Amino acid sequence: MTSNIDLNFIIAFIFGLLLLYLLVRVLYLPFKIGLKLLGNAVIGGILLALFNVIGSFWGIVIGINAVTAFITGILGIPGIILLIVLQNLTV
Repeated sequence: MTSNIDLNFIIAFIFGLLLLYLLVRVLYLPFKIGLKLLGNAVIGGILLALFNVIGSFWGIVIGINAVTAFITGILGIPGIILLIVLQNLTV
């Protein structure tokens, strides 16, 4: 009887480890992608701040918010050009 309880415990423990492994595998990729997007948004915000410092001499300034930082972080320099074009289309 004791060995039966120990066997059930071992099977449940192995099943729990397998479930934990699968959960980590499923959640790891979205977490990794989210961190990469967040890092790109921070880099985009820095690029926008640098552009605003340089562009202020010519009167070209782009507002820094989450959307513009994300666009610049993903697209880089073409993202800044896109934001300038969009800003001039709406004015």
